[in-house]
Amino acid sequence: MRASKRPIEQLPEPLPAEPMAMLGTWLAQATREKISPNPNAMTLATVDASVSPPEPDARTVLCKDLDTENGIIVFYSNYHSAKGRQLDRVSCATAVFHWDAYDLQARIRGPVTRCPVVESDDYFNSRPLLSRLGAWASKQSQPVASREALLQQLEDIKARFDIKNPRDPAEDKVIPRPENWGGYRLWARNVELWIGQRGRLHERGKWWRELTPEADKMISGPWQSRRLQP
Repeated sequence: MRASKRPIEQLPEPLPAEPMAMLGTWLAQATREKISPNPNAMTLATVDASVSPPEPDARTVLCKDLDTENGIIVFYSNYHSAKGRQLDRVSCATAVFHWDAYDLQARIRGPVTRCPVVESDDYFNSRPLLSRLGAWASKQSQPVASREALLQQLEDIKARFDIKNPRDPAEDKVIPRPENWGGYRLWARNVELWIGQRGRLHERGKWWRELTPEADKMISGPWQSRRLQP
């Protein structure tokens, strides 16, 4: 059963000129009301082009920033992980937020670029020490002989940085970000917002825009929109 008060009951008429501000409102309320342990969780779908024919792949990641002005969703990962290798080959993805408590869903599709180095450094340094050590210790998506072998990799990293107890605030220190770990920007090219309704006559709005690559960013054209049947 959804929460008694959700951010919106119906899509405005006419549709807003752009979708990101509304998405930001939804995420902000879900975060403020703590409707789940991870209200910023989203399903990230990528393309596995290492097989023939290519296949879709998906997993849950956390949205760490939502830039509503530029239409960007930020998440972080190991660049050598399965998703990282897939994005190296096919640099586009789809993200899906679903807040069951509100009966709201958002789908965002578009090209993916890596975050600037300084942005990845800043976020890495903001993480708990154990998480930073874990980023060094884990060769994400690669096979490991056992749980014990993985924990030994962590012990090796702790020794490398001279840390005995990473949970002790007194031992916290700045450690460098691994070069193979950092942020990604998903640039919204297509956005669909969905609001559940009785009788399954759901509200659906779709927005799209042209994106032109320029250096490490995208130049956006104007948003267009239309309503969709449920």
